[in-house]
Amino acid sequence: MAEDLHIIEGDKTAQYTALIPQIKALLEGEPDLVANLANVAAALKEQFGWFWVGFYLVKGDELVLGPFQGPVACTRIRKNRGVCGSSWAQAATLIVPDVEAFPGHIACSSLSRSEIVVPLIRDNEVKAVLDVDSEQLSHFDATDQQYLEEIVALIML
Repeated sequence: MAEDLHIIEGDKTAQYTALIPQIKALLEGEPDLVANLANVAAALKEQFGWFWVGFYLVKGDELVLGPFQGPVACTRIRKNRGVCGSSWAQAATLIVPDVEAFPGHIACSSLSRSEIVVPLIRDNEVKAVLDVDSEQLSHFDATDQQYLEEIVALIML
């Protein structure tokens, strides 16, 4: 596939529906994890214009920053710390409408207002998390969860 992303307008479902086949094409035949995570983060950032999109990889007893799009980020996160560490510990997607109200939130940027974190689970173990931040309160919902979980399922670890 040519590395051109076709950005579409429309409601959230239409945007995801158009983006997923493009992400599949970007991942197809590429075995390198870093390349694939980088392209997924870039595709999501380009399509939706979110404040921050990226991955944290499980390395030992912490999450370590992986490929991302956006301002500089926290480099290491402990299990059960912040939204990412909590998603890892619970092996579940977390949607946080207001990060200031989340106990133990890690403020990598004061501009982040809401967040969704989706774990990448393989062999019943969390291997990484996809972290998405918005500058708007209550930006993420069940539609984002559904499609972002579908997207992370495409990534081969």
